[in-house]
Amino acid sequence: MNRSRCGLLLLVAVMIGGSLAAGVDASPQNGPKIYISADLEGVTGAVTGEQLGPGGFEYERFRRFMTEEVLAAIEGARAAGAGEILVSDSHGNGQNLVLEMLPDDIKIVRSWPRDLTMMAGLDESFDGAIFIGYHAGTTNPEGVRAHTMSSATLTDIRINDHSSNETVWNAAVAGALGVPVIAISGDDATIAEARASLGAGFEEAVVKWAHSFHSATTLTPAAGQRVIRDAAERAVRNLGRAQPYVVSSPVRVTVRFKHYQPSQLLAYLPWFDRIDAHAVEYDAADMIEAASILVFLRSYRADIAP
Repeated sequence: MNRSRCGLLLLVAVMIGGSLAAGVDASPQNGPKIYISADLEGVTGAVTGEQLGPGGFEYERFRRFMTEEVLAAIEGARAAGAGEILVSDSHGNGQNLVLEMLPDDIKIVRSWPRDLTMMAGLDESFDGAIFIGYHAGTTNPEGVRAHTMSSATLTDIRINDHSSNETVWNAAVAGALGVPVIAISGDDATIAEARASLGAGFEEAVVKWAHSFHSATTLTPAAGQRVIRDAAERAVRNLGRAQPYVVSSPVRVTVRFKHYQPSQLLAYLPWFDRIDAHAVEYDAADMIEAASILVFLRSYRADIAP
């Protein structure tokens, strides 16, 4: 082979290699950056504690359903051109998602404690947040397993004197970073609550209809996953429709406990005002600082051992 032909082949190889590299650069990783926060109470079919924790006879099945709903959201987002995706396992012990079922090109936030709690890892670089398996708040008389952050210890969390469920709190954290919530899945009470607080800019994925705290009419898991996949795809295709949910700063947070002692002990610290036997208030510069303080408030125990 003469030198000129060899040089030509080398040039062609470089050009092809460059095209392939360009193809890699144009992969979905260059599309909108999406954050997924996943809970379990709002997953299709979940109605009681039997589905929600390791002691329940249906938990192993439902952690797979939870994972499949996250997969459905990923598939829908990717169908609309989404790129990098970060998933937050935000239920219970934070170790519910079946990792080997998820795509190799995403990352997962697991376990506690962690900054921003259910929104850990979120920053200003994300284009939108999707909430999967969410539920109504503790002050709502409707909704399956309605509670806010802890059904065992808390009866209310308020932002600037407005009652805040997990959807609103997490949307406010995202809003402080300029990130809109673009899709939410859960029961009908959850979606109605979100619409009342956040407006109508997000895509709705109703997968069950609540009768009571422990009862609902539900889709099948496969049908629920289709609803979520379609909502996620619409959400990413219409990113400009949703606006960040921004609360006024500084932020005044009220936390109401079921037991009197947490408020009593927190009142010894100068950052907390005890407003009655069960509640404290604190001020924060913004929702990011408010979330960090809440992590401490909910997580610290004097008896923690290595």
